[in-house]
Amino acid sequence: MTTVPTRTPQDDFPDTNNDVSNIIVLDENQLVSNTEPDTLKGRIKKIANDAMANNPYFAAGGGLMLLGSGLAIARSGMIKLSRVIYTQMIVDLEIQSKDKSYAWFLTWMGKYPKRVSKHLSVNTNYIQHDNGAISTKFSLVPGPGNHWIRYKGAFILIKRERSGRMIDIVNSSPYETVTLTTLYRDRHLFDDILNEAKDIALKTNEGKTVIYTSFGPEWRKFGQAKAKRALQSVVLDEGIKEQIVDDVHEFMHNGKWYSDRGIPYRRGYLLYGPPGSGKTSFIQALAGELNYNICILNLSENNLTDDRLNHLMNNIPERSILLLEDIDAAFNKRTQSEENGFQSSVTFSGLLNALDGVTSSEETITFMTTNHPEKLDAAIMRPGRIDFKVYVGNASLFQVKHMFLKFYPGEEDLCQQFLSKFEKLKISVSTAQLQGLFIINKDKPHDAIEMINALSASSTITQPHQHIL
Repeated sequence: MTTVPTRTPQDDFPDTNNDVSNIIVLDENQLVSNTEPDTLKGRIKKIANDAMANNPYFAAGGGLMLLGSGLAIARSGMIKLSRVIYTQMIVDLEIQSKDKSYAWFLTWMGKYPKRVSKHLSVNTNYIQHDNGAISTKFSLVPGPGNHWIRYKGAFILIKRERSGRMIDIVNSSPYETVTLTTLYRDRHLFDDILNEAKDIALKTNEGKTVIYTSFGPEWRKFGQAKAKRALQSVVLDEGIKEQIVDDVHEFMHNGKWYSDRGIPYRRGYLLYGPPGSGKTSFIQALAGELNYNICILNLSENNLTDDRLNHLMNNIPERSILLLEDIDAAFNKRTQSEENGFQSSVTFSGLLNALDGVTSSEETITFMTTNHPEKLDAAIMRPGRIDFKVYVGNASLFQVKHMFLKFYPGEEDLCQQFLSKFEKLKISVSTAQLQGLFIINKDKPHDAIEMINALSASSTITQPHQHIL
């Protein structure tokens, strides 16, 4: 009879004093301790260990997940670090195309030698002279794209960008921006660059008078800057030129006097008289004397409205004379002129408000001209709108004498002969007609004397100067 060994509980649970019996074999390569205390933390750890050991997908992808998470965190940290470095160490300067310094900077950069540019644009300067000759000059400036310059030891990245949708209404060209980027420590170089660009622009117009005309709601340069006309080259009747110049200088040097008394700081002048008497020429010469520019506004322009007129007159470029020519052509006793089927959109009240209304500009010099002062309404003639009125008529004997000597210096005897003949003709001619005679006979005073009778063909009977205002 075979005897079956009897198993005791101790056979199923080995002696706890044996260290080897405290280890549970999970597989050939992995051992897990089974001595964790019976606590919530221990249970969670045991479940995690069981999941990692028994789930092959989790075991296979866990390393990749941890690696990917680490790389994502590192990438995010690098981006944030680069932003901090850029904010603390890099500085940008943006110049918009509507800013005056935009054209200055492009001109400066086009002439700067230490430049790396692979994108260029061309600016063409086209001038047609009075004799029909044409002068053309090309200048290359940095085009849209990235450019590098080295300025005073610092490297500067210049990025020129052009918008395909936005249009600059001032010059009808695409809206552009130029951005300069350099180290924060070199930010003071931006001021140096802009000042150099400004100096170049001012030297370009030095000794010249810039003419502006209205274009939409803005002022635009008209053609090339003109050489300043010498004040002595314009011959007005005796004392007139000196009176106007003295009055303008007095106005310019008494701004505080106007401010202390609450008087609007502006001055209006009216030059009236026949055409060709030198009114516009004198204003151009005066602008050159004052180192001012001229803003010409045509009140008869078809699309000029009261609002646009007010905006233009309140946004005149600095150091400029506002010129309103032939104001009688736009208004005739408070009504718009409708000659040849044309009608101005500006109302008479709109002009008055622009001249001295609540919204009218301060520190302005306005010149108005007219050939027919009798057509002007009395409302526009009052002080505050027109403060100084002067008649500029046809050539007087004083003007004839000085114009002859201007064209033929030192010919005093011939001048007396010319004056004697001129008086006998008893004609009235404009200074423009007289100048035409001298130009035809330049450097030939004897021929000018012989041709003086030609002035009678386009002259009128001599009448005394009438200061009707």
